[in-house]
Amino acid sequence: MTITQEQGLVLKSYRGFYYVQDNHTRIIECRPRGKLKTRVLSGDRVMFTPLEDDKGVLESILPRNNEMVRPRVANVSMVLIVMAYDRPLPSLTLLDRLLLLVQYSQLQPCIVLNKCDLPVHQTVTEILDYYPRAGYPVHSVSARCNQGMEDLQQAIHGEIAVLAGPSGVGKSSLLNHLAGLDLVPTQEVSQKIGRGRHTTRHVELYPLDNQSWVVDTPGFSVLDMPRMRREELPGWFPEFNRFAETCKFANCLHFKEKECGVKNAVEQGEILTSRYNNYLSMLEEVMENERCY
Repeated sequence: MTITQEQGLVLKSYRGFYYVQDNHTRIIECRPRGKLKTRVLSGDRVMFTPLEDDKGVLESILPRNNEMVRPRVANVSMVLIVMAYDRPLPSLTLLDRLLLLVQYSQLQPCIVLNKCDLPVHQTVTEILDYYPRAGYPVHSVSARCNQGMEDLQQAIHGEIAVLAGPSGVGKSSLLNHLAGLDLVPTQEVSQKIGRGRHTTRHVELYPLDNQSWVVDTPGFSVLDMPRMRREELPGWFPEFNRFAETCKFANCLHFKEKECGVKNAVEQGEILTSRYNNYLSMLEEVMENERCY
């Protein structure tokens, strides 16, 4: 009898075995056939031969759409940038840097403001008001109080989504709620420093009930700028585009140039001042990196 190979998605690896979700949402424990030339990552789409008792043999890895390094995961399509209403307060500097990195990686960004049951800080008001107008979806949720979670699930529909953001904002709590399971340990925010400690130690895809997957990642706060030319950077700030049409110079960097439409928009309050200042900081970093190439 000929056994037909099937396609599946690698959720995690553990001690030499790969746990693959098939098209019927079953989890198959697979061992590799021989030695694969490419390292198998969580998120890989693979071909496997099913055996009895939910066992199988992993035969090959299908071509990847992309591969992330931190964390090591394949075929991600969306990044949920998680900030909190409070404890810790959101950092617009980190938010803008994450938005740049997500777009630069050709992934879809989605801003998630967790802990909406807490008081609204001015920074939160700025995010809720400005970033949707700049073209970024923003979801205000509370994993603890089950607010806004249904809309967030709809936003993730059909995606492999990575949770990214600083420690203590509730990424693990969001994952637990979205997946309907209490598998991931959570850690209270340190009262002394107002920041959380990492609770995630490995990369694993958690399947949701709407054929979507969420990846949990360690919290982080320092990110290196990607390698690019200074002329590329303004394009990663999409709300700058319409104002740049009135710049005197076609290659305006919106920095020291005169008759700059973007700087005029900042002065008139149409571009958030912190957003522009973060752009300038990144521009200086890009220019400094250019000198080292």
